[in-house]
Amino acid sequence: MDKLHAMTVFARVAELSSFTQAAISLGLPKGSISMAVQNLEAHLGTRLLQRTTRKVVLTHDGQLFYQRCKDLLTDVDELESMFLLDEKGIQGRIRVDVPLAVAREVLMPHLPAFLQQHPGIKIELSSTDRRVDLVAEGFDCVLRVGSLGDSGLAARQIGIHPIVNCASPAYLQRHDIPLSLDDLERHFMVHYAQVLGSEEAYWEYVQGNDTKRMKMQSIITVNNSDAYTQACLAGLGIIQVPQAAAKAHIRDGRLVELLPEYRAAPMPVSMLYPNRRHQPRRVRVFMDWLANRLQDYLA
Repeated sequence: MDKLHAMTVFARVAELSSFTQAAISLGLPKGSISMAVQNLEAHLGTRLLQRTTRKVVLTHDGQLFYQRCKDLLTDVDELESMFLLDEKGIQGRIRVDVPLAVAREVLMPHLPAFLQQHPGIKIELSSTDRRVDLVAEGFDCVLRVGSLGDSGLAARQIGIHPIVNCASPAYLQRHDIPLSLDDLERHFMVHYAQVLGSEEAYWEYVQGNDTKRMKMQSIITVNNSDAYTQACLAGLGIIQVPQAAAKAHIRDGRLVELLPEYRAAPMPVSMLYPNRRHQPRRVRVFMDWLANRLQDYLA
C-alpha cells in the first residue's frame, strides 16, 4: 500500500464528504478511492469514515487522524518544493474562503494574472457569508471580517474596514434625511442576520469608548452581503456597510452617506490559517499576493 497516496485520498474524501467528489477532484476511479480508504483503515485498525446513504463523515478517530495527516502531507509538499526557486515551479491546490464582496471586487479581477504567474497552482474558492470551519472543511486559509474570538488558529491582520451608513436617494426622498439619532425613529434598516428570525434590527454606533445599539424598524431581513446592499439600492432601508463595498455606489450617486458622526466601529480584516509548523510554499505565496491586493481595496 502506498501510504502517502492513501492519506492523500483519505484527506480529500474527508474534505469533500464524498467518495464520488473526491474521485472527480483527484481524477481517479471511484473504486480506487474507496479501496485506498479501506486499505488505510485496515492498516490502522480503526474506522476513519462513517458512510451513510447521503454523505460521509469523519469518526472521532478519523478527525484525529485527519489533523495529523494534513500536517504530514503539508511537510511532504514543503520537502518536494524546497529546492524550487522558480515561482512557476510551485504546484498544488489551494482551498480558500473569502467574503462575497472580496471574491467579486478583488479575487476575480486579479486572479488570472496570479494564475498566469503560477500555472501549477489550482484554486478552490468558497465565497459565502457563512463562517466555514477552516480545519474540518480543509481550507488552507480564510479571510474574515470582524472580531475573531479564540479560534486556536493562526491569524494575520490585513487592515480595517471603516463602516459607513448609507441609503438610496429614492429611500431618502420618501423618508427624509436623518440628521440625528432621534430622527431614526421614523426610519427603517435593512436587517442582516445569518439565521433568519434570530434577532431584531438595530443601529450600531460608537460613543466614546463604548459601542451602542439602538433598535430600529425593518421591513426586510437578508442573510448575505450582496442582498444586503441590493436591498438598500432598491430603497428598502438604511445599511451600515464596509466603506470599500459602498464607495463605488456613493461615487456614482446610487447611495448617499448618512450620519458620519454615528458610525459603527471599524471591522478588522484578517487572514486565518491552520497553526502548523510549516505552510506549503504555494499557500504562503497566495496569502502574500492576496494581502497586497487587499491593501489597495481597503485604501
